Amino acid sequence: MPETSPRPDHPSAPARRVGIIGAGQLARMMLGPAIELGLTAPVLATDPAESAAAVAAQVRLGRHDDEQAVRDLAAEVEVITFDHEHVPASVLEGIERDGATAVRPGPAALIHAQDKLIMREKLSSLGHPCPRWWRITSVQDLVTALAESGGRIVVKTPRGGYDAHGVRIVDDAEQAADWLSEHGELLAEELVPFTRELSAQVARRPGGEAIAYPVVQSVQKDGVCYEVVAPAPGLDAADQQRIQGLALAIAEDLDVTGMLAVELFETAEGEVLVNELAMRPHNTGHWSMDGAVTGQFEQHLRAVADIPLGSTAPLAPAAVMVNLLGGAAEDLAPGARAALAADPDVKLHLYGKSVRPGRKIGHVTLIGEDPEDLLARAHRAERLIIDGPDVPVGPTTPGETR
Repeated sequence: MPETSPRPDHPSAPARRVGIIGAGQLARMMLGPAIELGLTAPVLATDPAESAAAVAAQVRLGRHDDEQAVRDLAAEVEVITFDHEHVPASVLEGIERDGATAVRPGPAALIHAQDKLIMREKLSSLGHPCPRWWRITSVQDLVTALAESGGRIVVKTPRGGYDAHGVRIVDDAEQAADWLSEHGELLAEELVPFTRELSAQVARRPGGEAIAYPVVQSVQKDGVCYEVVAPAPGLDAADQQRIQGLALAIAEDLDVTGMLAVELFETAEGEVLVNELAMRPHNTGHWSMDGAVTGQFEQHLRAVADIPLGSTAPLAPAAVMVNLLGGAAEDLAPGARAALAADPDVKLHLYGKSVRPGRKIGHVTLIGEDPEDLLARAHRAERLIIDGPDVPVGPTTPGETR
């Protein structure tokens, strides 16, 4: 896999205490690797019932936007990192200025995952491939963007959006006027005629050492990542290296520390355009927990704690991940037992969350030779788990949604 070496003058000072702001499933999945690496990993949670808080050895209760709560966590650790990108930059800048605790990724990098307008401006100025975009500050700006893009545009709120929240496709300026009034400015983008979505993940240490994972293909369901195939089918070695090189360059340009996911559109001509960035473990990297020598959660901790990075080599020719989105079964245990009994190769990861329709409650992975066979088996396991073992499970084709 493409990688870059650390600067020779970078001092090695591994951290032993890494605080995690946020207590969702991403924080939960960092805890096992933290134990294995000998790291202490307290989490900042808003509720003791949150996914990570329910199992963490050390939990602080407080909001991510409460400066004192964040500072109290920072005072206990050498490094703070994140389960999500919503911590105010001003809070992180203050901690960084104090100098006692490292912030990784730092606020100067993280802002590009927090604010889509800042991200678009920066990537465009650096020459990285992006969809055509417009900064919207008035209804007339919306009218102009619609006219210049052929009558339909994607409108996004600059901050706070995730899993299709904060995204609209509009063909009339009035359809986004309420958002404009609420947020003051918006990001508008061309509606890219992409053929599929790809994701390129890299990890980077403070001294610049960086390494890339295989580029993967993802499929969305109602705006939520539903399935991932690694490596992306039909992507030759040259294109893999080209896209990995793009992700590594973005990580370097933005001075990212930790995991970076670069979500991409691929067009019919083979061009890739950067859609969004995430500076933390990401849904499109869950396959690596069981499909790579070093999973993304361990890798993120290695990177932010300044420990040498692990190999990203795949353990099999193909790996798949299918998200478990809340369905008919409120009790997942019977279906989980049935799925594991039916296919002992399935790896199951549950998040300890209550079931709601469409909510991410876990995922399954499989590794092997044939991605189509792996996907079919992963979807059979998914249906048993989220609908229960008493619901008949018929044949499933890859990419089929429930």
